[in-house]
Amino acid sequence: MAVAYARRGVRVNAICPGGVDTPMIAGLIDTEERQRRFAQAHPLGRLGTPEDIAYCALYLASDESSWVTGAIFPVDGGFTAQ
Repeated sequence: MAVAYARRGVRVNAICPGGVDTPMIAGLIDTEERQRRFAQAHPLGRLGTPEDIAYCALYLASDESSWVTGAIFPVDGGFTAQ
């Protein structure tokens, strides 16, 4: 899609969030031990926040990313890098 729509000025990127501390994963981290293990699975040692994901989205919506298309942004505390 990024290639197909680039000439029309449409940029296509993907944000791939990791474990973000939201109600969506509350059942997975319902004890302190589970939350600790889940956080430690990420190289940065913590769960993400909704703001972590929002900052990436803000970048992609800004003029600073005007030459970015066809990119995948894992915002996951380094989980996919390990």
